[in-house]
Amino acid sequence: MFNPNQISINVVGKDEYKELQSIGRATFAQTFVNDCASSDMQSYLEEQHSEKQIRSELENPESKFYFARFEDKVIAYLKINWGSAQTESKLEQAWEIERLYVLAEYQGMKIGRIFMDMAIEQAQSEKYKVVWLGVWENNIKAIRFYENYGFEVFDSHIFTIGTDHQTDLLMKLALK
Repeated sequence: MFNPNQISINVVGKDEYKELQSIGRATFAQTFVNDCASSDMQSYLEEQHSEKQIRSELENPESKFYFARFEDKVIAYLKINWGSAQTESKLEQAWEIERLYVLAEYQGMKIGRIFMDMAIEQAQSEKYKVVWLGVWENNIKAIRFYENYGFEVFDSHIFTIGTDHQTDLLMKLALK
């Protein structure tokens, strides 16, 4: 039986790039497999989750990845960005949650909340004024999750998967 208290959270080390590549590919595919052509999905995964890309992201001093593990299995990951590592530069003193993905069989077990609480706490302790993220406009479940935290839509941008151009809503949370 799954117990959220048995989850360990740790910073992803540079030598863990293969695990990060694996969980990144698995969770992205699970999340969007029914929403784009398989050729677009394959192209995206090969490009954005290549070993070279993952290693580069892990080496960026203005990004940090975290794993959630259960019984020594990586079940989720989080990527945060600040400074020039952010995917958009529309907000000042901002902290970006670029990726928060949980394997399908562990969704609904509060892992997303653990990561979200942690990211917001870190942003506050570092004195950032805003936490923001992008979410696909048709991912209603995720949008509701973020709205429950107080995030509000402030803009949008195009997110490309292969040849498919989708709209991501940009959502922000003002910090106190």
